[in-house]
Amino acid sequence: MLSELVIRSLQVIAGSDNVLTSKEDRLCYAYDATNQIFLPDAVVFPSNAEDVSKVLKLANTERFYVTPRGAGTGLSGGSIPVSGGVVLSLERMRRILRIDTENLIAVVEPGVVNFELQMELGKAGLFFPPEPTSMRYCTIGGNIAECAGGPRSVKYGVTRDYVLGLEVVLPTGEIMEAGTQTVKGVTGYDLTRLMVGSEGTLGIVTKATLKLLPFPKAVNTILAIFNNDYMAGDAAAEIMNAGVNPSAVEFMDMTSVKCTRESERFDFQADSGALLLIELDGERESLERRAGAVSDICLRKGASDVRVVPSKKEVKDLWWLRRSILPSLVKIRPHKMVNDVVVPMSVVSEFLQKVREIERGKVIVIACFGHAGEGNIHVNILFDKNNAEEAGKAKEAVDDIINLTIRLGGTISGEHGIGMTKRVYAGMELHPVAVEVMKNIKEVLDPNGILNPGKVLTEAMSGKQ
Repeated sequence: MLSELVIRSLQVIAGSDNVLTSKEDRLCYAYDATNQIFLPDAVVFPSNAEDVSKVLKLANTERFYVTPRGAGTGLSGGSIPVSGGVVLSLERMRRILRIDTENLIAVVEPGVVNFELQMELGKAGLFFPPEPTSMRYCTIGGNIAECAGGPRSVKYGVTRDYVLGLEVVLPTGEIMEAGTQTVKGVTGYDLTRLMVGSEGTLGIVTKATLKLLPFPKAVNTILAIFNNDYMAGDAAAEIMNAGVNPSAVEFMDMTSVKCTRESERFDFQADSGALLLIELDGERESLERRAGAVSDICLRKGASDVRVVPSKKEVKDLWWLRRSILPSLVKIRPHKMVNDVVVPMSVVSEFLQKVREIERGKVIVIACFGHAGEGNIHVNILFDKNNAEEAGKAKEAVDDIINLTIRLGGTISGEHGIGMTKRVYAGMELHPVAVEVMKNIKEVLDPNGILNPGKVLTEAMSGKQ
């Protein structure tokens, strides 16, 4: 527990109204989307980089842990205060400081919600390509911490491709600026990219300069229905090799689709099958030709139905269905283990077949959906933790899926991060020398191990955590 002296010091730094200590208040910041609960000793809301700096300097002096937090939508436990201490919530630092339409950049604070930024950018005909499924709630700071992606990353890339510069408070309290406001820049080491995806273990972002893009001139959306997962996987791989440059290739199995209320609006005949939701954007003149090529591929790979979605409303409904899947899975089982693994495109179909073998062998329910155009499949093992046998089989299934992913040349996390839920598996993928480098970087930047302990590196990897 924090001493009264530390609590008073935090109140001096941030203001009494910006420090929460009651159990009821602290519980609201004790979990994320993994639904694991670790109670912090206090919650602090900084107003600026100087507040963050002072809290971290106090933490180093008084030796308490600090866990940065955005909106708590993460799926790997990255913002959970596993060792107690202070949750530093950045949700009140939510100003859009500048939108520069001439140079196509935005400067924002970390608490800005992705969707709110998109709405402001839309007024100028611009967009920020990373749009995670949780975009209506997740913050830009969280997107940077996890290097978030989203459906359109198949064409446009992930968060690290759109962060030009950062203001970061290092674990010892120094305020650092890194990066540029220009598209190119190679002066010194790339400290900006070091921070993107570091999950709040190497520093706390307090301001970000983001690269923007103009809206595409036209968009076509295609829905393809398949009788099984494997056909859909084959089709996704061929689409990516066909030169049509899709902006999204989303995969959904029928377990995922049927649990959403929006699915009632659509006539999906293949109950044991799968969907591909394919988006093409760009010059209007090329869309019909590219859509025809995609339709031909899907039909050749066994699609039972392929249609160009005719209305903006139906397109909106389909994307809402896709974004509703994860929270809707609770209708099947109350608990889930989410794995956002990525495999090479050439083995997506094989991966999906092996997942179904694991599902049948363990006699559990597995729902798969995700960004098939990148080989990024979200494998959701559904279970009831109050059923010991089912919970045990679910854990075994996670182990099997991680091993399968590594064996096929994949990675255990494409966009959700390692956090606390996957760090036990990280050593299976990372080269031993790379682990040592990561450990050394962490120890140099955070010599007292106060920032976001228990994340990314296991205790065996880093003695400081």
